[in-house]
Amino acid sequence: MSALLGLADVHARYGDSHVLRGVSLEIPAGVSLGLLGRNGMGKTTLIRTAMGYVRAAGGRITWQARDVTGAPPERMARLGIGYVPEGRGIFPNLSVRENLVMTARPGPEGARDWTFERVMATFPRLAERLEHGGQQLSGGEQQMLAIGRALMTNPRLLILDEATEGLAPLIVAEIWRVIAEIRGTGIATLIVDRNARAVLAHTDRAVVLEKGVIVMAGDSTALATETEALARHLGV
Repeated sequence: MSALLGLADVHARYGDSHVLRGVSLEIPAGVSLGLLGRNGMGKTTLIRTAMGYVRAAGGRITWQARDVTGAPPERMARLGIGYVPEGRGIFPNLSVRENLVMTARPGPEGARDWTFERVMATFPRLAERLEHGGQQLSGGEQQMLAIGRALMTNPRLLILDEATEGLAPLIVAEIWRVIAEIRGTGIATLIVDRNARAVLAHTDRAVVLEKGVIVMAGDSTALATETEALARHLGV
């Protein structure tokens, strides 16, 4: 399967801190990849480097086999990547409707699968709060809005960074239900979450980062059985 997003021997630094140390991975079309690791091991840096927020200090980033190393975030978004950052990043002074409509556009190949109506059907809580400002929503509702806003761009790859962090258990279950639904539509996903078991249950493949290096990789089902190794690298 050809890769949508590919990283080959990618390095990233923050000043003198060498955060990513030769990371290589691929996300084929329609495949869900879990990205696991303790805090501070480079997961968010990997995402931000792939998206162009952090400039790679070495290696190569590709999108559908085309070199996009150094491309700015807006170009990566236009190519077909939807990004739900840690912290959600919604516009608090805009209404739910405005947050969604402002990002609506067809995908890079003209896809219009994710319409406003479909997002409303996926997130009925948001349909009840369309005129509420972003700051008036609960944390779970803000997360739903962040995911819905990314879906309105009709992405080919959706990146979710800590989508369930700090949410109540019932809301967490709802977010995972939506992630499973998105995965079922054929959108490729890159999922970062502290709940390793949930990540492995909702992905096809997974990698584990430790100090900026991939130390485990493989099919998610197989990795889930490697309890000792996961405990060693993740503390679970």
